[in-house]
Amino acid sequence: MITKGPRGTKDVLPSEAYKWNYIENAAREVASGFGVGEIRTPIFEHTELFLRGVGETTDIVQKEMYTFMDKGDRSITLKPEGTAPAARSYIENNLGVDQQLKMFYITPCFRYERPQAGRLREFHQFGVEFFGAAGYSADAELISLAIAYLKKLGIDNLKVNINNLGCSECRKKYNDALKEYLRSNIDKLCTTCNDRFEKNPLRIIDCKNPDCKEVAKDVPLIIDYVCDECRDHFDGLKGELEALNVNYVVDPYIVRGLDYYTKTVFEIISENIGAQSTVCGGGRYDGLIEECGGKSTPAVGFAIGLERLILTLEAMNIEVPKPMGPALFISSLGDGAKIEASKIAFELRCSGISCERDLLGRSLKAQMKYANKLNSRYVIVLGEDELKQNKVNLKNMETGAEEEIQLSDIASIMKARI
Repeated sequence: MITKGPRGTKDVLPSEAYKWNYIENAAREVASGFGVGEIRTPIFEHTELFLRGVGETTDIVQKEMYTFMDKGDRSITLKPEGTAPAARSYIENNLGVDQQLKMFYITPCFRYERPQAGRLREFHQFGVEFFGAAGYSADAELISLAIAYLKKLGIDNLKVNINNLGCSECRKKYNDALKEYLRSNIDKLCTTCNDRFEKNPLRIIDCKNPDCKEVAKDVPLIIDYVCDECRDHFDGLKGELEALNVNYVVDPYIVRGLDYYTKTVFEIISENIGAQSTVCGGGRYDGLIEECGGKSTPAVGFAIGLERLILTLEAMNIEVPKPMGPALFISSLGDGAKIEASKIAFELRCSGISCERDLLGRSLKAQMKYANKLNSRYVIVLGEDELKQNKVNLKNMETGAEEEIQLSDIASIMKARI
């Protein structure tokens, strides 16, 4: 039906949009405080970007991407996440000349998966990416940014889980040990994980299949296979998080769902929306820029799902401030008054003062009822008598007080009051 949105999508209605504006504005404010600039990338990219960047063995690439051939016979994909497009833009626009670059995005993403609370096929992310800094301080600053943002929204019952996936050399050693363990249980793995066994056995740890989860619960831990450099990086991160009074837990089973992660991975948990408790996830991806065709560049980032974030706020009974009603509502009776109301409203709006008026030709009683519904701060009633006398009563809707003013003085008086 054309009158029903596609499954897994949701309209943001005018009655709800203020919540989105609030969390998006808070994201921009916090990002600005950390010296992070905004980037906006296209809603679709060449499919190869996600095959190389996200990884061919991930669930996203294998099962969830919206991919199609365009009229030029090119394979195009609606972006399933924001990091790979940011990396592509970093390379294409030669943004690495300053060596250190921090940027954020607020973007829609698309994944074909079973819709559930906080998880839609079209969803939105607030993401932050730091390019150029290899040290653990960048990881700590990024995590602290995410915490600052969540606390700004009033979410303070947070737990930070961290792990270290090591570098490419660590990964080779670990993959050998992991495959050795899994080989005796390969018949218990799902079809997808059997395919992953040779290509990317680490993905098996992240599989949601109950049988695979049972096999994976006793796997060797990657943190036991990291080299001295990666271990020093992780120890440095833990020390800086402690200095920032960030409560963290080392969770050796975090691997994240994307192939590009190296060294640090982390999740920030809220326990207020049931099973969907991870409100932020991220980590370091030092090989992604090079994998996508750029120069070797260290990087670290995170993403926060905004739908899930709103659910968290609602679960915690955190009130998002509602926008104030119009400064002035102009009720009008008669054609002449309607034209004058239009002139006054236009002047006020051009001056930055919110103003509303009736466009439906309703009765005075219905107009006043509507003004009250809008939570208007002031109301005037324009009729033929008011036009002749050039006077009008300005009513304060909060106190009920009324005062008579010159019709020609409305704009200046409202500017002084608001």
